[in-house]
Amino acid sequence: MTTTAPRGAGAASPGRGGGPAPRRAAIAARTLRTDRWWLQPLLTVLALVAFVVYSTFRAFQNAYYFSEPYISPFYSPCITTGCEGDTFPELFTGPAWISPAIYILVVPLGFRLTCYYYRKAYYRSFWLSPPACAVAEPHRRYTGETRLPLLGQNLHRYFFYLGLLFNVVLTYDAVLAFRDETGAWGHMGLGTLVLLANAALLWLYSLSCHSCRHAVGGRINSFSRHPLRYRAWTLVSRLNARHMQYAWISLFGVAFADLYVFLLATGTISDPRFF
Repeated sequence: MTTTAPRGAGAASPGRGGGPAPRRAAIAARTLRTDRWWLQPLLTVLALVAFVVYSTFRAFQNAYYFSEPYISPFYSPCITTGCEGDTFPELFTGPAWISPAIYILVVPLGFRLTCYYYRKAYYRSFWLSPPACAVAEPHRRYTGETRLPLLGQNLHRYFFYLGLLFNVVLTYDAVLAFRDETGAWGHMGLGTLVLLANAALLWLYSLSCHSCRHAVGGRINSFSRHPLRYRAWTLVSRLNARHMQYAWISLFGVAFADLYVFLLATGTISDPRFF
């Protein structure tokens, strides 16, 4: 059996027949990959930066987020007395110069920022840790998530529970969208479908979460003794296999829902009514 000395080691270990064994290849290049391995991290950076810029602008704009009966998901639940519309109980009076979105965006932002998939996405794309398989990262040390601010990633499961409450509110908003401009029930427009699709995508993203999978089937020594939890765990596991797709689709879905309400509120477009 031939043994291989570590890269940069001194004397070579004896190989077969007593002769020196070959050293590991001293590769100076960062990677020998010839494909466009940098494309995926680049696209991830562009997509996330675009969403951050758009959502930040809309959060601080504090306008054009409500068009009866639709409210932007960036501003829901709207909990201050300065909110437009009456889709959610107004809990307190905040300063007029603070956008109502600022009070609530910490939850969906925290949920996605600490998400296991998004960690992989922005670790690789922004921090190059590592940028791709078989590509060396530029950092000399690896400390994992053992130091600040990355210790905050442990809050993911709590953001997951809070995110479920937000999903309930957004589903409630979609139900309210079955009204017309006068508040009469039994009507539906294109905006109704937009809010319904947004709520459904957020539920798929949340239920496919790794924390959801652990909450449903974790800490069980015998699935046969917990048949209902096993069935739930099997279903969540199937969703979990597509967690990356749901993460991206729901991200663009919530931005599109906000954009649609914005266009209605500014009078740029009119809402097609089906009945």
